[in-house]
Amino acid sequence: MSGPPADVLVVGSVNIDLVVAVERLPAAGETVTGGVFARHHGGKGANQAVAAARLDAAVAFVGAVGDDEDGQAALADLRAEGVDVDGVSVLAGVPTGAALIVVDGRGENQIAVASGANAALDGLAVERALAALRFTDGAVCLLNFEIGDEALVAAARWASRRDLKLVVNAAPARPLPVELLQFRPVLLLNRSEATQLTDEPEPITAARDLTGRSGAPVVITLGSEGALLVAGSGADIVEARRVRAVDTTGAGDAFAGALAAEVARGAELRAAVGLAVTASALSVTGSGARAGMPTRAQMQRP
Repeated sequence: MSGPPADVLVVGSVNIDLVVAVERLPAAGETVTGGVFARHHGGKGANQAVAAARLDAAVAFVGAVGDDEDGQAALADLRAEGVDVDGVSVLAGVPTGAALIVVDGRGENQIAVASGANAALDGLAVERALAALRFTDGAVCLLNFEIGDEALVAAARWASRRDLKLVVNAAPARPLPVELLQFRPVLLLNRSEATQLTDEPEPITAARDLTGRSGAPVVITLGSEGALLVAGSGADIVEARRVRAVDTTGAGDAFAGALAAEVARGAELRAAVGLAVTASALSVTGSGARAGMPTRAQMQRP
């Protein structure tokens, strides 16, 4: 690894985001015209790495891209953000992941993802990449569900054996691997994902279900309402800053990256959730997943 020891090690996805902004989201089978097209760098893992790096964490990223122009551009952008990408596999004959995103006038979105190289990232590649990294005392390993279970479990096992703090952003939602839960990760997900995983419509009930499975804290983001933290017998709502939303794409990633960066700095989880709520709120004020992600200096402004 060429950079300093990592405070945050992100194992996750890299995508190219193809975005169309329209007045309203289309219904099933409907075409909405008059949109404006933009192309951005994205992917949950890469977005989270950028969010943490902008808050002054030393970040190393492990993932996969294709040997195409999109992959080269994605890696160049991460390097420009200060993220170490030595742990990214470049896979021949496989396309870099892509996301098709529609955003409406209120900043709400619909997203469809072609996983590409992200789906080809396996456990062995993850273990080899992580083994080459250096990390600080108190480092955080941050995972997301845009990569496969084998890669997730391999990363969690590696982090657990080295006593790294483990945060798992269970998004997009799919059944939680039992083997992953045995490592007692802090689970981070949004209200909809929590309901999908538990069949519980109320966030507090869903969080209680999930923390009962993992034996660890659960954080459920609530959009403009902030976030819910459930740890042990306690439950706490952290309110969000009021902003004008331009594009909510990447808000959850801004939250995850900020949470990991703050925990790596030594903050208690409640304080880290508070900072992450603010980072997430500020992130929706720009167009694209990363445009509004704040720096630490911007976070300190009133």
